[in-house]
Amino acid sequence: MNRFLVSTLLCVNGLAYGQHQHQEGMKMPSDTVKKASPAKPMDHSMHQGMEKHSLMGDGAMMNYGFTMDTTMGMTHSLSRNLSMNRNGSGTSWHPDNTPMYAYMSIPSGSKWSYMLHYAVYLRYTSQNANNADKRGHAQQFGAPNWVMGMAQRNIGQRGLLQVRAMLSLDPLTVGNGGYPLLFQTGESYQGQPLVDKQHPHDLVSELSVSYSHAISKDIDLYGYVGYPGEPALGPPAFMHRISAFGIPEAPLGHHWQDATHILFGVATAGFRYKWAKLEASSFTGREPNEKRYDFDKPRFDSYSYRVSVNPSPSLALQFSQGFIHSPEDLHPEENVTRTTASVLHSKGLSPGRYITSAFVWGRNSHDGEGENSFLAESSLQWEKIAFYGRYENVSKSLEELSIRILDPIGQTSFSVHSLTLGTNYRIAQMHNTDLVLGAQVTSSMPDKFLQYYYGTMPVSGEIYLRISPSLMTMRNMNHSGHGQTKGMRH
Repeated sequence: MNRFLVSTLLCVNGLAYGQHQHQEGMKMPSDTVKKASPAKPMDHSMHQGMEKHSLMGDGAMMNYGFTMDTTMGMTHSLSRNLSMNRNGSGTSWHPDNTPMYAYMSIPSGSKWSYMLHYAVYLRYTSQNANNADKRGHAQQFGAPNWVMGMAQRNIGQRGLLQVRAMLSLDPLTVGNGGYPLLFQTGESYQGQPLVDKQHPHDLVSELSVSYSHAISKDIDLYGYVGYPGEPALGPPAFMHRISAFGIPEAPLGHHWQDATHILFGVATAGFRYKWAKLEASSFTGREPNEKRYDFDKPRFDSYSYRVSVNPSPSLALQFSQGFIHSPEDLHPEENVTRTTASVLHSKGLSPGRYITSAFVWGRNSHDGEGENSFLAESSLQWEKIAFYGRYENVSKSLEELSIRILDPIGQTSFSVHSLTLGTNYRIAQMHNTDLVLGAQVTSSMPDKFLQYYYGTMPVSGEIYLRISPSLMTMRNMNHSGHGQTKGMRH
């Protein structure tokens, strides 16, 4: 575990998204686990309706809803009175019952808590495999990846400080031009738009600092600054949604839903009251340039707002809108209004078994026109094996797809339906790290006009090995000594 703590410190400390790691068989101090009556929900960190906890005989607490007790040390990024399971990317919310895959350490005598999460997909993908003579036919051996770390500590009786970082070696492992992904659009490379390709992440994808102040158990005020960072716009980014954990690539609606998760210059202020939150951001509208190792100029020329509601431990809802100045380098004169709404669901079934889902809508509007995207994805984890799927419906213009025709046809955008089905299996587990073998197939159903270019029903597929931390439980959480950072007392 020490090497993971060292990695966390080297990463400047970043996002929490996982489960605490306790050495197998280690008994936790009696004052570390706050016992909850089987007839009552937790009353010190969650809203009404929190699912019940049960205390295991060996002193480790297991909750089928996965929610961690805030007295264990690490809490939510922006509240001393919420579970860390609610952490999404940036300042977004997951359901409290969201399972977590991460390493956690609370050194004895330290005021800091540390967490590290990562995912590496060693994969082979073949896009439009059944239409070798059509657009988008491509193959690649690559490795989409990211690593995130977080450091957190209490300040005084009511404050909470957090530092986060996210790094990605995508520019090396999939190339500066990105990886093949049929019907994907957005950003550019070497002066040309990326079409049927997904752009790579920057080497430094987040460096952020946040501070939260608890007015009471039910009220938080907070601020978040990132360079780069993520504004209050959209649901948690796709790589942080547990419902998408088995899918190595980005959604086709990425640039309609959550593409602002890496922007060079973000400032957010927010207010939470019980299970609802209102926040607003100022940020740089321009997406990162193709130089993936540098830091772009911060401009703070765009703004957004988001309303989030978690009505139960299993649900997280959000509505957001962003007014984005000149997001695309090839169209600097074009501003975009992005509107999104989402519902995330997460439910623990039994130890090692859960189901998670996401429903996302996103719309980009500019020059009086708009295009919609819809996404529904779900994953069922049944101990070592998982089954997952993603359905998308997106509208793409001929310009976005770089299709040029001489005679106008009177239609500005065309729909693409895409269905991905996959499964994966954990083939090895060592030192709280999983090696997972997976495979998936995607069938695309483009508008009839697009079939001339792409084929009637393009089929894409891939196989992959995923390396990531194991599912966090109270039994495998690694406290290096007591070191718990307790929530505010009342």
